[in-house]
Amino acid sequence: MKVSDAIKDPKRIIFAIGMKCGFPFLDDRTYLKLMYWCKFGKKLNLNNPVTFSEKLQWLKLHNTDPICTTMVDKYEVKKYVAKIIGEQYIIPTLGVWDTFDEIDFDRLPAQFVLKCTHDSGGLVICKDKSKFDRKKARQKIVKSLKRNYYWIGREYQYKNVKPRIIAEQYIEDLRDGELRDYKFFVFDGVAKALFIATDRVNAGEETKFDFFDINFRHLDFTNGHPNNNILPHKPESFDEMLNLAERLSKAIPHVRVDFYEVNGRAYFGELTFAHWSGFTPFDPPEWDVKFGDWIKIPDSLGGTY
Repeated sequence: MKVSDAIKDPKRIIFAIGMKCGFPFLDDRTYLKLMYWCKFGKKLNLNNPVTFSEKLQWLKLHNTDPICTTMVDKYEVKKYVAKIIGEQYIIPTLGVWDTFDEIDFDRLPAQFVLKCTHDSGGLVICKDKSKFDRKKARQKIVKSLKRNYYWIGREYQYKNVKPRIIAEQYIEDLRDGELRDYKFFVFDGVAKALFIATDRVNAGEETKFDFFDINFRHLDFTNGHPNNNILPHKPESFDEMLNLAERLSKAIPHVRVDFYEVNGRAYFGELTFAHWSGFTPFDPPEWDVKFGDWIKIPDSLGGTY
């Protein structure tokens, strides 16, 4: 960010600092109001939320069911999901550790993926162990382990996730040459839309997000990243993923259910309760209202999902 831009719009620099340190001296409600104002330039309406972004902030403050911690823990969620849809959709775990130095790389295969269990971004992909930069990987993982992801978005479910490292089996789709995400937006067990993330690992390329309705018709808006010039194809396991996403989200006001497809076979990715933490505008903004209409604010929360 340029200094001149920050001077013209100090909200940008406040938001950037919040995303880095989380302003732990502020209570959740005050923090979310501040960050929302910085990002959207208007007050956060928590008494009568209308938009998707507003309702996600409301849910952050009110959805404190302990099971949500299990559902976002990248290690514990595998057991939770397997009980509902079956072990065959789970990417095999190769190991779990509390610290990077505990990892015995000699016992890992030539290709693997390292993830932190408690955050977003603590990811290291190894396609060839003989060329693996262990020092660089250690720096990234150690930095991620020190971060409490809860503070930057005040997403309660991350507050008590135990920071750990897991290694997973490396998987890649031969048709696309990359591992694409298929992320379903589900509301009370009914899927309404999804987006596909592409160009995530191409050097010099910005990640692309393309949104679709559940009939796989492309939706004309952007959110966080531009559309791809070449629309991604419909995955072979689309109907299966749609069904699984709805099974995993029964009685939940809103959750995003992510899958991968590898050579026609669906694999579970993760569960996300607040897409972009509710801090990324839609363009055009009417889509924020359309997505918001799909969230029905419950009279009470706290049941077992």
